[in-house]
Order: sequence, then structure tokens, then C-alpha cells
Amino acid sequence: MPSKDDSTDQGNVSLKRVVGLGSAIFLVAGNIIGTGVFKKIVPMAASGLSEKYILAVWLFAGIVTMLGAFSIAGLSKLTTEAGGTFEYLRLCYGNFVSFLFGWAYFTILGSGAIAAVGFVFSQSFNALFPVPNPLGSLKNISIGFVRPFADSGIKILAILVIALLTWLNYRGIKKGTRLNNIVTASKILGILFLIVLGIFFSGSSHVADQASTPVKNLEGISLVSVFFAMMLNAFWAYDGFSNLPAVSSELKNPKRNIPIAIITGVSLVLLVYVLINYAFMRSLSLHQLTSIGENKVAAIVVAESILGRAGNVIISALILLSTFGFLNVVILMYSRYYFRMAQENLFFKKASLVHPVYRTPFYALLYSMIWSFVLVVSGSFDVLTDMVVFGSFVFYILLALGLIKKKRKGIIKEKIAAYPVAPVLFILFMSIVLLSTFINNPVRTLSGIALILTGVPFYYFFKKQNFKKIVEPYK
Repeated sequence: MPSKDDSTDQGNVSLKRVVGLGSAIFLVAGNIIGTGVFKKIVPMAASGLSEKYILAVWLFAGIVTMLGAFSIAGLSKLTTEAGGTFEYLRLCYGNFVSFLFGWAYFTILGSGAIAAVGFVFSQSFNALFPVPNPLGSLKNISIGFVRPFADSGIKILAILVIALLTWLNYRGIKKGTRLNNIVTASKILGILFLIVLGIFFSGSSHVADQASTPVKNLEGISLVSVFFAMMLNAFWAYDGFSNLPAVSSELKNPKRNIPIAIITGVSLVLLVYVLINYAFMRSLSLHQLTSIGENKVAAIVVAESILGRAGNVIISALILLSTFGFLNVVILMYSRYYFRMAQENLFFKKASLVHPVYRTPFYALLYSMIWSFVLVVSGSFDVLTDMVVFGSFVFYILLALGLIKKKRKGIIKEKIAAYPVAPVLFILFMSIVLLSTFINNPVRTLSGIALILTGVPFYYFFKKQNFKKIVEPYK
């Protein structure tokens, strides 16, 4: 165990600026492209929208994401400290609001995403290479509402891959970003392969089956309602655009490179998403896509219809690679939120320590890993993350409002691209999302708010601990 003096020395070690613009762009793209793009076409095909409206959905959702990207890019002029959106909220609204954001990410949103993606990776791996279930005989044992031994083989594999990637990121951010560069480039190439396959090598079943395509004559309010609902569906596939500033302290020239990386990364993803959905609809009719069902992945069905069993294997491997890369990025980025919280005495103090050799927030990575393990074993990650999505939209609105606030006060003096149009339109869209989410599921929304507010007593706990440290020398 390190002595007190050792810990103090470690506390004087800072993060190192080693990440260049190219890697930053790949971090943005890698943090957005997960599994949603491979399967969201199915509910959209079943919505009754025509092909042109479905493409418009992806385009408009991408534009809204771009508005948010411009807002985050503007806020990057505030500071070059680590912590990204946590730090922006702290500078705009103070410690209480920023702590609730960080607490929501540590307990549910961030750790829940790590647990969920680790679980999806294991399921995808299991589809290609069956995983043994060593504790299968105990699968019906419950502890409260939790069944920790259900899917034990898949859970163990999820824990192992989370531990592996945490260890890799513990060894240095350059190792994590190099892996992300390789994986993100590979999955973009794989998606481009699928695009070429769908557009140029698909069969004629698409034309033959058009007559039975379930396109409804949607007009007026019904068209707007369905279009908006599907746009929310697509927006989830674009989420993750705001996380790059979490590693501001490790980026070269962050005030210049963060805006370029975010806008470039989102633009790249927008183009890829529109093209791959066009390829899906070139390969199969909307009727065929609708019949795929929720338990299958559209990308696999499309590839299989063209290449047979080989298509299934190729796209399954691509999805496995995509989840692996996404998991690596979120482990890297979310730990920097907790690191910055600890620096501001709003988290366990050891999370603020930087490894003297690897220059990484190793305790923050460790805390994130351990809590993610708990969520994997409990199997509660999907329920929890679904409940608090309302809160994430609230934070998005606060960020855009914070940009306007700091710009009007003259604290941000630099010229901001698309200001004030981008933040104003983004606030408008997010407000509509909030209202729609609350109307459609008020119980879950209020439960999610209550979960986030469980951070209030912890805020005062950390505040009290900090107060004791300040007054102790004067006693």
C-alpha cells in the first residue's frame, strides 16, 4: 500500500497532453458508433414511414446532433481542464448541478453503459463462439429482485472484457486511443463494405416486394408525430457526441482541436448512417425489414441475404468489433469525469490521483470498473439507464443554456460557429424531447429523477469531508 507521502507525490502528477487531432476525431466517431445503427432500421420500417422519410429522419437527427456538437464545441473555449461536460456544468452553474451530473454518470448512465455494452459484447461473442455457463444450476436463485447467477457465462465474459480494457487504459491513454483508432477505422471500413454490398450487389427482391410494403398514408399531425418518434429513435444512435471534452487535459491544443474533432466526427457519422440505411432499404423492402423482428439484427439479415452464411459471420464479427471499440472509449472517457469530480472534492479523493508512470487516473478507472461489475452481475443496467435518460436531456439543455450565458457575459470571447442559432435550436428540440418523454412515461421519468436525486446526500457528505480537511489545520 502507498504511504501518505507517496499519495501526496502522486497527487502532484498531472495528465499528459499526448492525444492529437486524428485520434480525437476517431474518439468522437468511436463513441457514437455502437450497435444502434445496425438495428434501428427495423422499428423505422414498421412505423409506416416511406423510404424517403426514413432517410430524412436520419438526416434531421444528425442535424440536431450537429447543433449539440456546435454547442459543446463552443463550451470547449471555457477551459482546458479534464472532465468535459461535468466541468462545463460546474463553471456555469456551480458544484451542486455538476455533481448530480457526475453522480448520475457514475452510478447509472456511465457505469450502466459500460455494463450494458460489455453484456452485448458477450452475447455477440456467444453467438459466434458459445460460452459455457459454469453456474447454470444456480440461475434461479434470487437475491431480492436480482438473479446474479443467470447467464453466468456471459456475465463472467463481460466482466473479463471490462477488466481487460480498464487495464489497457490504466497503462496509458495512448494505448487506449491507438486501440480505438484501429477498431474505429476497421468498423467504418466494415460499414462501408456493407454499404457497397447493399447498394451495388443486392438482389431484385426489393422491387418485387414493394407492393406489400407497409407504408401508410400518413399526413398532417400523424406524419409529424411518427416522424418525430422515429427521430428520437435515431437520435439515440448519434448519442455520445458530447464526451470528447472529458479528455481535454490529454488533448494537444484542446481549444482548437475539440471543435474540429467534434464537428468532423459527427459529420462523418452522419454520412455513414444515412448511407447504410439507404443500403438497407436498397437490399430489402420495408415489408421485409419489418418482418425481421426485434430479436434479430437488420445488418446481419441484409448481409445474409446477399452472401449467405458468410454474410452472417462477417457482420456478426463487425458488431462484435463495434461493441468492443465502443466499450474501450466509454471506459476511457467516463473515468475522466470522476477524476475531475475528485479534484474538486466532489468524489472519493483517491480518484484524483494520477499514476506517476502511466499518467492515467488509475483510481477513477478502478472505481468505475468495480461498480460496472456490480451492475453486470445484477443485470439491472438496462432498467436503470432507461429510467434516467430524462435527466440526460435536462443536462443537454443546461449545457446549451450555459454556452449562451457565458457568451452573453463575455466570459467566452472567441467567435463560436453557428452561435446563437445552434444552441437555441438545440434547446428547442431537447425541450420537445423532454415534454414527449414525460407525457409518454411519467412514472418512469419521475423515478429516474428520484434516482438522480439520490446523489443529494452524497453531495453533502463530500462537502462535509472537504470542510473538515480545510478547518483541520486551524484546530
